[in-house]
Amino acid sequence: MFWNSGIHNMIRNLSETVILPIAGVILAFVMTLELIQLVMEKNNMHEFDTWVFFRWIFKTFGAVLIVTNTWNIVMGVFDMAQSVVGSAAGVIIADTSIDIEAVIVNLDARLMAMDIGPLLGMWFQSLFVSITMMGLTICIFVVIYGRMIEVYLVTSIAPIPLATMTHREWGQMGQNYIRSLLALGFQAFLIIVCVGIYAVLVQSISLEADGDLNGAIWTCVGYTVLLCFTLFKSSSLAKSVFAAN
Repeated sequence: MFWNSGIHNMIRNLSETVILPIAGVILAFVMTLELIQLVMEKNNMHEFDTWVFFRWIFKTFGAVLIVTNTWNIVMGVFDMAQSVVGSAAGVIIADTSIDIEAVIVNLDARLMAMDIGPLLGMWFQSLFVSITMMGLTICIFVVIYGRMIEVYLVTSIAPIPLATMTHREWGQMGQNYIRSLLALGFQAFLIIVCVGIYAVLVQSISLEADGDLNGAIWTCVGYTVLLCFTLFKSSSLAKSVFAAN
């Protein structure tokens, strides 16, 4: 589980002690507005039916049930996504394990056969590539941990949008929030797929390079840049799949 226990407890306490009372006020306002709309839509009470009260009571009960179980709902969404990610990770790791010895076959012998000039050129290229890869590693780190912080932030305010779920007009807020949760959860699945594709591409470097060390180095850099780009795109892709704003 990606949750840090300390942050998890802090977010839960904030959600239940700070945000939940605000959600209760919003819920009271929304359900009062719902009752007024139910009563007034019947020709200004000239065609009033008592069944609207039962309908309103049922919707209010459902809204209160959703708000009081907000944490369980949110955790259920992320537990489902975590299960999918765990299963996908097992498959991808089994199919994309990299044997570094197969990728750099006879590297020492190749370097020993090179002259001083090409070796210096190789050293400068390796230095530049190592700096570039360090920058790309930082970008990937920011994407992964930025997603985790986004999950914490979105989770912390969960009671407020869920308090509007049963209202005909305001309910779009709660529905979009659920879609956002699904997008955040399954963004991790897209990240796992991106990493799996990257691993497969890196496996093929030794075959494509055909002994060309320079080509292998720059090919690896290109694949890493591609990985970084796709990781940045995973958020928008997940939101577009689940129609989340």
